[in-house]
Amino acid sequence: MPNSTELNSRKRNSPSGLLDWLYTDIAIDLGTANTLIYAKGQGIVLNEPSIVALNSQNQAVAVGHEARLMHEKTHKDIRTVRPLRDGVIADFEVAELMIRGMIKKVKLKWFSSTRKMVVCVPSGITEVEKRAVRDSAERAGAKDVYLVDEPMAAAIGIGLNVHEPVGNMIVDIGGGTTEIAVIALSGIVYSQSVRLGGDELNDDIINYFRRNHNLLIGERTAEQVKCMIGSAAPLDEEIEIQTKGRDLVNGVPRIRTVSSVEVREAIAESVNTIIESVNQSLEQTPPELSADILDRGIMLTGGGALLKNLDKLIRDTTDLPVHIAEDPLTAVVRGTGDVLENLNYYRSVIS
Repeated sequence: MPNSTELNSRKRNSPSGLLDWLYTDIAIDLGTANTLIYAKGQGIVLNEPSIVALNSQNQAVAVGHEARLMHEKTHKDIRTVRPLRDGVIADFEVAELMIRGMIKKVKLKWFSSTRKMVVCVPSGITEVEKRAVRDSAERAGAKDVYLVDEPMAAAIGIGLNVHEPVGNMIVDIGGGTTEIAVIALSGIVYSQSVRLGGDELNDDIINYFRRNHNLLIGERTAEQVKCMIGSAAPLDEEIEIQTKGRDLVNGVPRIRTVSSVEVREAIAESVNTIIESVNQSLEQTPPELSADILDRGIMLTGGGALLKNLDKLIRDTTDLPVHIAEDPLTAVVRGTGDVLENLNYYRSVIS
């Protein structure tokens, strides 16, 4: 963590003016599953699902939590859209509506505008995809838009000094992507972006119920099952829960009992893909940085870090220390917010 002298120096070097109070500068973790917003000087002010409800005229009728409540329960005049897939913008126009709606929710002063916006993006996205993010942010009202790679933001968010000549490995498991990066000297030495995350695990669970229980469940139910009993390795005490869905044989609602053993089997292939990607990244890491990772361990961030026993499985596979970040869900937005608060200090990590 930077010391107080560094922080004071950053604040002295940060641009400020008499008209700063007219603006609400923000940092956004634009995630596939959730969008989090950090307002300068205020901290995290919004954490809502990345989803929009549209009417038949393609106008937004709800954004975030309200739209999530409507998801999979709409009629012909309303549809819900998740504008991000695999960590990138899949629907440009809806993404702009969502960003506008989210910003509107956090505006504390009705007359203020957004001057600076820092947005985190997956490290593996193309220049075209970066342009789409930048354009969406600008069309949503931002005057200056800065981009920062997700693993870099996660490293900053958990308190690592990314400027040091020391290697740190970050594994950020989000809704649409898993970002694996080795960071040193304000840069990403090696990175791998796997377009697989929490959404893929939800799909695995949905498909498992369909094949093995003849039960059709929704995305929200699959998410609940994953959070309640999903695990990457055997639990000390296995868990069972009852799940509601539609019977595929006779078409009527049914309740089925599912165990944590079954859910683990359902998501095993996707979890193994993440483990293999971590091993590949370790193989590609320069030897001196590998020595640092041996001492410091692997840091897990993102919602996927909360999957039960995932840290244990990675530890057993790599024989390295594995640490789950404090509050892994907000690590990326906290780091993006730190970049916003200290743009000059982090000039080397933004684009």
